[in-house]
Amino acid sequence: MIRLHNISKHYVVGPQVVRALDGVDLEIGDGEFLAIMGPSGSGKSTLMNIIGCLDRPTAGRYELDTLNVGQLNDNQLAILRNRRLGFVFQSFNLLPRLPAIDQVAMPLLYRGATNRKRVAAAALKLVGLEDRMHHKPTQLSGGQQQRVAIARALVAHPSIILADEPTGALDSKTSMDVMNVFRQLNDELQITIAFVTHEDDVAAYTRRIVSLRDGKVVGDTPNVPTYAGEEAGAYGGEQDGADTGSEGRQSDSDGGGAQAPLEKKE
Repeated sequence: MIRLHNISKHYVVGPQVVRALDGVDLEIGDGEFLAIMGPSGSGKSTLMNIIGCLDRPTAGRYELDTLNVGQLNDNQLAILRNRRLGFVFQSFNLLPRLPAIDQVAMPLLYRGATNRKRVAAAALKLVGLEDRMHHKPTQLSGGQQQRVAIARALVAHPSIILADEPTGALDSKTSMDVMNVFRQLNDELQITIAFVTHEDDVAAYTRRIVSLRDGKVVGDTPNVPTYAGEEAGAYGGEQDGADTGSEGRQSDSDGGGAQAPLEKKE
């Protein structure tokens, strides 16, 4: 359970004080699948950074289960991020010379795990990339790279995944495939997933939509998920060409292998 009470984040820019967040109250229950939406400058990414323990609020209280996050030091926050949280970003953040299996295994290095390759291979199988484990980023499509990033977020068995515009660099078809990956992870493993997005069709996959404006929560509504292309039934993505209507966005030209059944986390 995530509890934010009266969270504020202020920046001093010259003579002005910018109120990126201004008295935010928010609770996110275990196993929720929600979108955080709002126009540019509304505080979406700032809120995500605070939830993800990447930044500290200027004021307010943040509780993660029984932990008062504000009382943790930097080392304790790093341990919390490594063990409880997974992150997925728009830009993939993959290292260009590493194959997928090593990209995914990297978080386990910081935990001192000895079975890193085996666990990383299992995470890649969850996202349908068991036959791309030894491919480098330049050998993968945009959608496959994002699925590597999702596997990297999953590998340490987090209870929460935070995704900041994860489909922003993808065309509409590939975005649908990636959202189906997130949907099944939430359905089958009950992982709490929170998205920052400005895209209505991405938010439509979630069960709750929180709206921000000027650093304040201005809407918090349940949502009945609607899934584009539901008839395709492809968790790992169907073979398809580039979406010519999405100029500058990456297309997933290969499905990346059949999806293995997910196992519910104990």
